[in-house]
Amino acid sequence: MSIRTIPARAIKTAVAGSSRLRHVLVTGRREYTSYNAAVAGLTPEQEEFRQVVSDFAQKEIAPRAASIDKTNQMPEDLFPKMGEMGLLGVTVPEKMGGLGLGYLEHTVAMEELSRASASIALSYGAHSNLMVNQLKRWGTPTQLDKYLPKLLTGEHVGSLAMSEPNAGSDVVSMKTKAEKRDGVWVLNGSKCWITNAPISSTFIVYARTNKEGPPSKGITAFLVERGFKGFEVGEKLDKFGMRGSPTAEIFFDNVEIPEENVLGEVGKGAAVLMSGLDLERLVLSGGPLGIMQAAMDLTLEYTHERYQFGKPIATMQLMQGKLADMYTKLSASRAYTYAVARACDAGNVSRQDCAGSILYSSDRAVEVSMEAQQCLGGNGYINDYDAGRLLRDSRLYTVGAGTQEIRRMLIGRGFNEVFAKAEGKAIAQ
Repeated sequence: MSIRTIPARAIKTAVAGSSRLRHVLVTGRREYTSYNAAVAGLTPEQEEFRQVVSDFAQKEIAPRAASIDKTNQMPEDLFPKMGEMGLLGVTVPEKMGGLGLGYLEHTVAMEELSRASASIALSYGAHSNLMVNQLKRWGTPTQLDKYLPKLLTGEHVGSLAMSEPNAGSDVVSMKTKAEKRDGVWVLNGSKCWITNAPISSTFIVYARTNKEGPPSKGITAFLVERGFKGFEVGEKLDKFGMRGSPTAEIFFDNVEIPEENVLGEVGKGAAVLMSGLDLERLVLSGGPLGIMQAAMDLTLEYTHERYQFGKPIATMQLMQGKLADMYTKLSASRAYTYAVARACDAGNVSRQDCAGSILYSSDRAVEVSMEAQQCLGGNGYINDYDAGRLLRDSRLYTVGAGTQEIRRMLIGRGFNEVFAKAEGKAIAQ
């Protein structure tokens, strides 16, 4: 069933003789959210979309979030269910089987899924943005016909393979190479930290195809299938956070790739890569927003249920100050991220601001989740409550999709470029 055919509805959870906190511990679903739709500034259609995604996430994902974290296992039914909802192709045109919506809606979907489970949302973002959106933007009609349908239904899962053990932030120094032999490309090397690798069947792999000239000029993107001979996936990594979002290394030993699986143009993979990273940073900014919203909702419920000195601790001034800081950090992060998304949908993609949105929101998510843990006191340190999981998950966004240091560099370098251009114009005049 497409998300367009589902009526928006409020999430109403029966408590039936138990406290709100006990209900949340059993079901994983929250009764209250501080999300302020009027301040968020979504259109009625976008707000309806958000509510439908929220309803789905709270029903299908939130009750399993703690178990997913504990077992480090991705439930097999979730990608097909997200495909049935239409969520795997938010930015794909309707004529191709997608929803035909924008990056703001994609970011909102990422936010609401992250509020239920940040790890499931991370895998969702890697699939729907890094694979599906890039395939939509750069794929040939033949590639789209072959790969897109099953990626949209969730029958197949996708991954981006970019980073290497010695090429992380300096990604264009990658050593994985592809050589043309007898009409096919032969791929050798390895990639690391690949989200979804243990469950993916389709990969966008970046490899060096030309050793001459600057590193950024000799990279090509390829569509690689899990079943290609010589392709192997390593053991699933045991991560600090984002458990349940499977991650592994992948290896290529003389993997033969047909010419028609080149994504974009030979030697111009850096353009595919860098343009995708801007949109990746934007959409993944929804992750920290969802984590903060979950932390805020948990803290508000707990502090109004928890009594000390004969009254709810939420009525104490020190606690009110914490709640105010958490709320304003979340609200400011959301306002910035939504504004950047609207600009991207209008065709104004700013590398500085795509980096800025995830830089700001990820730092705030760590602070907000740490404050949530503090507000819960001793209970914040035990795994019966979600505070610890939220904090562990928040840390991913300060190093994943580019580190905070790289994001700051991109913003600063953007200003350098602006001033260099201005200086050049002044000299020319």
